[in-house]
Amino acid sequence: MLIYGPLTPGQVSFFLGLVPVFAAWLYSEYLENAKSSSLPKHGRNSDINLVELAGTVKEDDRAVLLEGGGLHSASPTLRNSSVTSQLTRLLMLDESFLLENRLVLRAMSEFGALLIYFYICDRTNLLGEAKKSYNRDLFLFLYFLLIIVSAKTSFKIHNDKSPLSGKSIMYLNRHQTEEWKGWMQVLFLMYHYFAATEFYNAIRVFIAGYVWMTGFGNFSYYYIRKDFSLARFIQMMWRLNFLVFFCCVVLNNNYMLYYICPMHTLFTLMVYGALGIFNKYNERGIVIAAKIVVCFLVVVLLWEVPGVFEIFWSPFTFLLGYTDPASKVKLSLLHEWHFRSGLDRYIWIIGMIYAYYHPTVERWLEKLEEAEIKRRILIKSIVGIVSLTIGYLWVEFVYKLPKITYNKYHPYTSWIPITVYICLRNVTQHFRCYSLTLFAWLGKVTLETYISQIHIWLRSSVPNGQPKLLLSLIPNYPLLNFMLTASIYIAVSYRLFELTNTLKSAFVPTKDNKRLGHNLIAAVIIASILYILAVVLIKVPQMIV
Repeated sequence: MLIYGPLTPGQVSFFLGLVPVFAAWLYSEYLENAKSSSLPKHGRNSDINLVELAGTVKEDDRAVLLEGGGLHSASPTLRNSSVTSQLTRLLMLDESFLLENRLVLRAMSEFGALLIYFYICDRTNLLGEAKKSYNRDLFLFLYFLLIIVSAKTSFKIHNDKSPLSGKSIMYLNRHQTEEWKGWMQVLFLMYHYFAATEFYNAIRVFIAGYVWMTGFGNFSYYYIRKDFSLARFIQMMWRLNFLVFFCCVVLNNNYMLYYICPMHTLFTLMVYGALGIFNKYNERGIVIAAKIVVCFLVVVLLWEVPGVFEIFWSPFTFLLGYTDPASKVKLSLLHEWHFRSGLDRYIWIIGMIYAYYHPTVERWLEKLEEAEIKRRILIKSIVGIVSLTIGYLWVEFVYKLPKITYNKYHPYTSWIPITVYICLRNVTQHFRCYSLTLFAWLGKVTLETYISQIHIWLRSSVPNGQPKLLLSLIPNYPLLNFMLTASIYIAVSYRLFELTNTLKSAFVPTKDNKRLGHNLIAAVIIASILYILAVVLIKVPQMIV
């Protein structure tokens, strides 16, 4: 097996940490099996933790839109014992501890195994690679085929009640936004797989849509729930960065290779800061207006005033710096961050504004649905015609611009197609209440599918390299290979989504800041010890030689 590049201290420390966890999990499974054999009627008691953890995963992402909710912690045993005692019992292979935490150990081991699969796919020659090939007919055929299949098999009408009015208005409901994320993500992924560069401008709009939802969803949660707790903050950061952190370690990549993650982290932090500061005054409209104006001014200062961006972000170059190893042009380390974050610098604020006026629009729609039929049809027809006209003008005069020219207009115009889509998608009650659940399902795992595609669907073979090749499991059969690699890739992505939330539930307690602090400190100490051991293991043989 050929490995591309030497092992790094980060990679070695990851394997050093995974080995004892994996061994402890195997031993816990042996103990559980022995217990089940001796006590068949009561051998499933340890699965209580699975029920608890599964319940917490279902609560994940309820912060999206208006349906936010808290998460529960892991088992009572984890809550009631100290971090030191847990580590001691783990290292001593305490049988009761292993049985109590068997499912957590299983989740950690499975997460580590999937990351090893990432490494094998993208950093060794065990699996093959192929070149990308684009055919517009095939590209559109596959996408529209998926839409038809989804419409035939997953069309669903929802009758959920609005948390604001208690009526089935369903304006910008969670089912709808997850479906929206799903169909955008499919095109985004196919754009990368087939190198469909002619859809570049559309992809820019889709990414703006994701960032819009970051502003909309986070504003909705914090404005309604008023939950600015440390636990909630850590949960959000875990959701956005847990998987990408370990990908950076195991694959030896820079954070900015996965630019969506730092972008969403930044704009989530900005929404959190905007609403968190003087949050007791958020009920006053004038205060929200002032905060939104301040957000615009901050963006103007950072991105529009020459030189300010570099001065502000230069201390974070170690985190946000990036250089494409294949690039022949020498650019600033912060160039990629400036470019990516700058494209969508305003749209998250537009999302906040739409979230603030969400209840108002729901009341308007409620009155409209109760109006006489002629008036209702007239108003909806006007909204539809105006939206289509504006959308057409945007396509003709903005969307069709060349790539570089379009990028200059994108930060100021991306709200137009997003608004047009929202208007058309919500113009009638029938449109609002249905969704294609297949796309909604895919919409739940957009973060995992975005990160995983780079390593187990596509391939770069080098640290920080752009994925310009395809992973090939069936050489010379591109469509069969697409089918197989895509199936594995989607399954792995969804499993990573579940594992991320399971481990979040286990290690991020909801209402115990003291314990949360202990967990954070323990994580830093353990990571530091493993890293030092890794450095020693790498350096000592070199010194001897």
